[in-house]
Amino acid sequence: MIVITAPTSTIGRRLVDDLLDRGAPLRLVVRDASRLAPEVRERVEIVEGSHSETAVIDRACEGAAAVFWLAPGEPAAPTAEAAYLDFTRPACEAFARHGVERVVGISALGRGTPMAGQAGLVTASLAMDDLIAASGVAYRAVICPSFMHNLLHQVGAIKAQGMFSMMADPDLKSPTVATRDIAATAARLLLDDAWEGSGQVACLGPEDLSPNEMAQIISEVLGTGVSYRQTPGAALKERLTGFGTTDAMAQAMVDMFDAKNQGLDNAEPRTAESTTPTTFRQWCEEVLKPAVTA
Repeated sequence: MIVITAPTSTIGRRLVDDLLDRGAPLRLVVRDASRLAPEVRERVEIVEGSHSETAVIDRACEGAAAVFWLAPGEPAAPTAEAAYLDFTRPACEAFARHGVERVVGISALGRGTPMAGQAGLVTASLAMDDLIAASGVAYRAVICPSFMHNLLHQVGAIKAQGMFSMMADPDLKSPTVATRDIAATAARLLLDDAWEGSGQVACLGPEDLSPNEMAQIISEVLGTGVSYRQTPGAALKERLTGFGTTDAMAQAMVDMFDAKNQGLDNAEPRTAESTTPTTFRQWCEEVLKPAVTA
């Protein structure tokens, strides 16, 4: 039995489909089972509730060989540590109590870099990895740069204004990754019972691009001019808190992007194993363009 947390997330939804296609027995932990597709509900076990709750994750882990772990990074959390470490502690106890053999978690690049200790959400994610590994379970952190998928939040601005914005340095080349490739990596690890101990597996995409280069590719795919504008950290924080994000979580987001602008995501070497297949242009053609033209 494989337990999947956050099965309605962008990664989780794809992961569930991948594993069901391979005939894996799944138990999904979901706050609202009605959000699952009917064809998925018919083929899985369901534990309803938050995977941060002791009773819920304890019930989910009973008899499980492997767990996919994704902490959602709740914007209303009082601190980044609460969002990742406190959220994960009940699960670590459940892993040990039920003898779970393997856990695959979603985390971030940056371990071992000078910026890692002051990188906000990334710092908390790396601490979460250490917490899970310390539980004694075999653990693999799937470490990722920024997701291509994040641009879907800016479809409105791309359509109405011909632009998108982030905190990223406009000329800094960095990796990005498609969430479907993250899900494929997680599926491979969850189905492989040969690995032991703790470690990390990077998903870097096939290329490094700057935001200005991304804007050029988007323009070519859409057939219309799209530009990039860098958002100052203070403006990003103000926007996030305006949407209800706590001050601490908004600051953790700003700190993360500050660290990325200092090269946090560029320290991990791209290897054959860490090079995922989906290019940014392919993702724009297959995902972004349909969203913009819908």
